[in-house]
Amino acid sequence: MSYHFDGKVCLITGAASGIGRATAQKMASLGARLSLSYINFHGLAETDRLCGGNHMAEVFDVASAASCEAFLIATISTLGRLDFVFNCAGVNPTAYALTDTSDEYWDKLVNTNLRGTYNITRAAIPRLGPGSAIVNIRVNAVAPGYIATPSNAGMVAGPAVVAEQEKGIAIGRFGTAGEVADVVAFLFSDESRYMSGSIVEVSGGRT
Repeated sequence: MSYHFDGKVCLITGAASGIGRATAQKMASLGARLSLSYINFHGLAETDRLCGGNHMAEVFDVASAASCEAFLIATISTLGRLDFVFNCAGVNPTAYALTDTSDEYWDKLVNTNLRGTYNITRAAIPRLGPGSAIVNIRVNAVAPGYIATPSNAGMVAGPAVVAEQEKGIAIGRFGTAGEVADVVAFLFSDESRYMSGSIVEVSGGRT
């Protein structure tokens, strides 16, 4: 199995670290040009550098529909086309009891994970060309298990907690962001052309 994305343009939100950064690196290694975004500049320039530089990178909040629309306009203006969208911006849910969940946390969770995905996808659909694909909304979705990323660090702090969580994973370890990126790249490729409406779990057999 081999594929490449020479001349293709991939938009990735949440690209400054973790799965977003790993997917950017994977897609760049396969020839794609990138349109990257994050809510602040921290990490975004480093992702661009790791991907070879000269990619498009902008800072904005996906919760803003106007900002998402402007980002899509800039992507087409700068890169000339749009082929793939990866909605990776997200707030990692924390296991608060409902009575302990603040309105501020709930709003941030919904505005980023739900509204942000909606805003980007709505702005992207009219600009996608034939044979394009959207991952994590409408067509195919990736459902990661325990992945060793910065956003998960606070949830699994300490070796004892990690060891306990690994007991419930058939493969016996946390996944890497690169392993999730491999699945995303597959879903963008022609190798997955008969997949639609699928939720692909990347969890190492977590039970």
